[in-house]
Amino acid sequence: MITLEKVSKIYPHKVIALKDVSVTIEAGEFVSIVGQSGTGKTTLAKMIIAEEHPNEGRVIIGDWDITNINRKDVPLLRRQIGVVFQDFKLLPQKTLFENVAFALEVSGVSHEKIKQIVPQVLKIVGLQHKQDRFPREVSGGEQQRVVIARALVHRPKILVADEPTGNLDAINAHEIVELLLKINSFGTTVVLVTHNREIVNSLRKRVLTIDHGHLISDQATGKYRL
Repeated sequence: MITLEKVSKIYPHKVIALKDVSVTIEAGEFVSIVGQSGTGKTTLAKMIIAEEHPNEGRVIIGDWDITNINRKDVPLLRRQIGVVFQDFKLLPQKTLFENVAFALEVSGVSHEKIKQIVPQVLKIVGLQHKQDRFPREVSGGEQQRVVIARALVHRPKILVADEPTGNLDAINAHEIVELLLKINSFGTTVVLVTHNREIVNSLRKRVLTIDHGHLISDQATGKYRL
């Protein structure tokens, strides 16, 4: 479960990113966070992964109050929360297998365990047959699938996807969303940050609308209304 209690984030020069936002996302939910650029939706996502900290309020993941989390504890949190960004950030000199494996290597996972886990997550995203290719040898949609596979290696309880379809055409974007729904069906909580009206309206899932830092709408089966 994700809980934000009266969270505010104000950047220098009195730039308000979030103002008095309270929301609870239950385990296993699929929630879209929508809003125009610069309205605070990405800041909200960054609160969940402890990349940003509130000036006021509390952020709780499960039973863990991460409002003022120690830097040394952030890696432990990130193993419970998979993160997917618009920028693929794949290592060009490594194969798709090696890109996914790298996320485990830096966590000290054994070579034998890596050989078990990586094929499993590549199969989930439908890329097991391309594991020996390099990022430049696959499409943008396939590169984003690798990023999602990398985010799944620790079997996270939560997956935060910030504009994961922003660099993709409509067909690839639809396939990525279908993959997120598949992951959600496994019981993983999915938080999707997007400004893609068509995707949000097709999902028929819960929608949180952020406008000028305020949570102005919370619809159980919502649409993109801005």
